[in-house]
Amino acid sequence: MERVIAQLKEAGITGIKQNAVLAEYTTWRIGGPADLLIVPERREQIAAAVRILREHEIPWIQLGRGSNMLVSDKGIRGAVFKLGKAFETIHIEGETAVAGGAASFVKLSVLAGKAGLTGLEFPGGIPGSVGGAVYMNAGAHGSDVSRVLQSAEVVLETGELARWDVHDLRFGYRHSRLQEERGIVTEAVFRLQYGDRKEIAAALATYKDRRRKTQPLQMACAGSVFRNPEGTYAAKLIEESGLKGLSHGGAQVSTLHANFIVNTGNATAQDVLALMERIQETVYRNFGIKLEPEVLLVGER
Repeated sequence: MERVIAQLKEAGITGIKQNAVLAEYTTWRIGGPADLLIVPERREQIAAAVRILREHEIPWIQLGRGSNMLVSDKGIRGAVFKLGKAFETIHIEGETAVAGGAASFVKLSVLAGKAGLTGLEFPGGIPGSVGGAVYMNAGAHGSDVSRVLQSAEVVLETGELARWDVHDLRFGYRHSRLQEERGIVTEAVFRLQYGDRKEIAAALATYKDRRRKTQPLQMACAGSVFRNPEGTYAAKLIEESGLKGLSHGGAQVSTLHANFIVNTGNATAQDVLALMERIQETVYRNFGIKLEPEVLLVGER
């Protein structure tokens, strides 16, 4: 690993940390140590790092703003990329918004609204980065990333830089090409339209208020745990199964929103996994529907 770190430093990457405890970087406040945390500030550094890791056969994953991810208690063997502040930029010109991969998706929606642009109201309250939103095709309120994205700049697993348009990304429900072919989103370009500023502001306020009232955002959580099955909602199935408030260790099914699992203070990844399994078994027994996780399960088991 020392040789790898030396090569990363030679590539100009100063943000390197060994045995980084990932609980500090996730919204669930759960996760063991990563062998190596890499925080690049330029796309060229990402490309160089990917090539170095490939040369040494070291596996890697990317961590966005830490939402929608459950990191195992044993941590991650290999490297974790977390884009630096240089990738948090947002630039709006005309009807186009350009955001760095590490930019807050919520902040992008607010700035677009202030510029009088419609199309990005739906992210109001969605925790996560722009890159993560592209990766998951994040959506809410009848819209999603695929409806407003023009293109994304991606550093591929080979270290090559590519620009994929919306069709290249092969979007589906909470799915994109990035879940099949690994890459790191460094920038995303959104095509928006001018709209009524008051209507946009009202929609943003409504969505934000709805999330505040119906989701346990004041507690450590990771967003929706399960994908919505076709024709129904995971939260509805979980609530009708009588599982609201069910606990395992420090993890609890939220009493506010049944498709959220909250960390009541000392939850482990194993606590959350045990609760997820109990939910899946109960819902399947009651409705014959197998709930699929929406959160990403990563790390050493």
